Amino acid sequence: MNRHTLLEYSFSPSALTRPIELYVYIDPLCVDCWTLQPILRKLQVDYERYFTLRIVLRTSLPILNLQNAQGNVIVDTCEKSHIAFPSIAVKAAEFQGKRAGFRFLTKMLEYSYLKSRNISSFSVLLEIAEKLNLDVEEFTRDFSSKNVLRSLQVDLYMAQEMDVDTAPTFVFFNENIEDEGLKVSGMYSYEIYEQILEELIGRSIIPDNPPPLKELFGRFDTLATKEIAEIYRISEKSAERELKKCLLKQHVERMPYRDTMLWRKKRLPI
Repeated sequence: MNRHTLLEYSFSPSALTRPIELYVYIDPLCVDCWTLQPILRKLQVDYERYFTLRIVLRTSLPILNLQNAQGNVIVDTCEKSHIAFPSIAVKAAEFQGKRAGFRFLTKMLEYSYLKSRNISSFSVLLEIAEKLNLDVEEFTRDFSSKNVLRSLQVDLYMAQEMDVDTAPTFVFFNENIEDEGLKVSGMYSYEIYEQILEELIGRSIIPDNPPPLKELFGRFDTLATKEIAEIYRISEKSAERELKKCLLKQHVERMPYRDTMLWRKKRLPI
């Protein structure tokens, strides 16, 4: 698993200033990828100065199916549905920025595993784009474009080159371009990924101080009470107390889903 054939896809100016490149392979239809979200976001908050993150889609769908799926998209109807649509939608959102793509993926997983919505439906994906204030016309246009298919092909090619056959999978590369990447397939505790980062860097790593809650909600759309407690290294009761203060000030709003309490930045009335 060598980087020589991947250079044209992987390097960016920011990648040159951080010692680790981290590729995270996610399947939008995999429940473990939803469970992974809190771990990945905490890694970003604690240690992002040490690594450059790239989210890569790992889908088992053949290219032919993707082509057929795109060819069948009719943007005038909200009834179209296909198993390839979630992957296509993430790439269409990415064309409005990497952050937009990551936010779309997170919201899409939330719709699927908390709201039990059908994310293979084009109408649901369009609803998510609207919720995230994406340019819906541009999203719809990109959804049906060949550029999305090319972008998915790049992800599939990278998965093949890195021998990634399951999701979620982390692949770590250090600064030495000659070194093989370290592949970690499946789900592990946060401490395992922390330890891997430290070993690859070769020295003790120190977590950054988390940002104020307002900034955190500006970065991540929806957060659970437990997730916030872990980010700030406080108890869930303390986290809930602080969140209720924000609630009274109308800075955030809460959304109970099943056994989980989610919080998000207060939306202004239209």
